[in-house]
Amino acid sequence: MATVFEEITDHHREWIAQQALFFVATAPLSEDGRVNVSPKGPIGSLAVLGPRRVAYLDAHGSGTETIAHLRENGRICVMLCAFEGPPRILRLHGRGEAVLNDDPRYGDLHASADFADVSIPEARRSIVLVEVERIADSCGYGVPLMSSEGHRDHHALSSAKRLRTMGDADAFEDFQRERGAESLDGLPALPPRR
Repeated sequence: MATVFEEITDHHREWIAQQALFFVATAPLSEDGRVNVSPKGPIGSLAVLGPRRVAYLDAHGSGTETIAHLRENGRICVMLCAFEGPPRILRLHGRGEAVLNDDPRYGDLHASADFADVSIPEARRSIVLVEVERIADSCGYGVPLMSSEGHRDHHALSSAKRLRTMGDADAFEDFQRERGAESLDGLPALPPRR
């Protein structure tokens, strides 16, 4: 049975900071649409901004499902689970918005959150801002014990190579926006740069 909390407490903040990664889940409204679940990290790319607000730094990647789903309906769940220490799962259900890297709010939001970087600066795609409506934890007894060996540098290396071959940051960003214009289900995701 889940325990529901009124807000993200200091204890939650401390526990969140100790986890290796987090997961994000979204879904389109269409009954035949695809549900999306993505692992995210490093954990420092997730920031608790207030008692009912979190955000994470999002990088260009293989898909734009989360952004498309948020544009369509805003529903999102951020989930963390303990792979070390006492078992626990924490879910943050809410409404999200992807603040894209060319949005006037992006710079201030990025500066205030003090995110750990997920890749090279040119790969930063958006900040996903979540207004949390439900905070609940559960036992996590089914989550296996695993230890983390560290973070992979593949995203940064791949992005840096693509940036070099494309010649500049503008070409890299335009390519990513074009490639990520739609979700798998054909929902609009990344618009052209402003």
